[in-house]
Amino acid sequence: MKLVHRSIDKDGNGSITLIPEENEDMWHAYNIISEGNYVRASTIRKVQQETATGSSSSNRIRTTLTIQVEGIDFDTQACVLRLKGRNVSENQFVKMGAYHTLDLEVNRKFSLSKSWDSIDLDRIELACDPTQKADVAAVIMQEGLAHVCLVLSSMTLVRAKIDQAIPRKRHGNVANHEKGLQKFYENVMQALLRHISFEIVKCVLIASPGFVKDQFHDYMFQQAVKTDNKNLMDNKDKFLLVHASSGFKHSLKEALSNPSVLAKLSDTKAAGEVRCLETFFTTLQTEPEKAFYGLRHVEKANESQAIETLLLCDALFRTSDVATRKRYVTLIENVKDTGGDVKIFSSLHVSGEQLAQVTGIAAILRFPMPELEDESDGEDEKG
Repeated sequence: MKLVHRSIDKDGNGSITLIPEENEDMWHAYNIISEGNYVRASTIRKVQQETATGSSSSNRIRTTLTIQVEGIDFDTQACVLRLKGRNVSENQFVKMGAYHTLDLEVNRKFSLSKSWDSIDLDRIELACDPTQKADVAAVIMQEGLAHVCLVLSSMTLVRAKIDQAIPRKRHGNVANHEKGLQKFYENVMQALLRHISFEIVKCVLIASPGFVKDQFHDYMFQQAVKTDNKNLMDNKDKFLLVHASSGFKHSLKEALSNPSVLAKLSDTKAAGEVRCLETFFTTLQTEPEKAFYGLRHVEKANESQAIETLLLCDALFRTSDVATRKRYVTLIENVKDTGGDVKIFSSLHVSGEQLAQVTGIAAILRFPMPELEDESDGEDEKG
């Protein structure tokens, strides 16, 4: 998603102009547009025109309209968002108050005016920042050359290039060569730590010819132990070592097409959601006093600052009831403020469908709250 213009006041009211660049962006647009919002976009309108002789002709004319949204329909196959509403701006072809349907499509600019909350703005940030969507990173390397990359669905971003001369091994004196290698590995490790966010990235490929990848991996985790780098140690299982013919960027394609890598990388973000949901259901079975679902139970747990992980289905935010949406937004902000983790599940994915079956909102708690089990939850609806 490309952000063209943003004008929001301190109260959260204003407009944002966006250009969806891929199919996933249409899903983001569907999740930020609600009934009652104002959307401005280019559209085709069939217009009846009367000639001088009194006969009428019908022409299709491209014009720009602003409508107040009354109906929203998302075609998941064609990735087209249809918005039905009344025209609210002066237009020579369309009367004020006349109904019109805007079709929002990929690569078509649109402006959205509404009262924005933190959930909307987080989604805009996620959609517009390519690094936020890169759940795969890669280090392609050979002796003296490395590329640190973020792998997106539509492109690869090179975040760092390390090109360093390493002294050759000389007979009876390999110390300079080893020293050069160590410095090279250190520089690659620092670039990796600087450019890769382990909170977002689910898998890091290290690819090289020969044993360079293995030596670098060993060096990196030896250093992590020495310096007590918890960021690396906690994410050790995300690293995957594969063969590549060189340290140049083009070798990334070769590494990614490796069958074992494809199996590991398939839908990595969704795989993380599935694991989170599995943790919830396992906790629900083994420690039911630490896992609850339904808005009222989850809000009660939040009052005690007990929520470690909050799970929500994105369908909850498509409610036209402003007060209900505000409850969810307040809940999310409170959980984040108390150090909790918030996972928003896509209702287009199997994990989101599963979560929707248990009201669409659930929480894993930091400590048991048996008193919640005794309360009946009269609000176990989906919002």
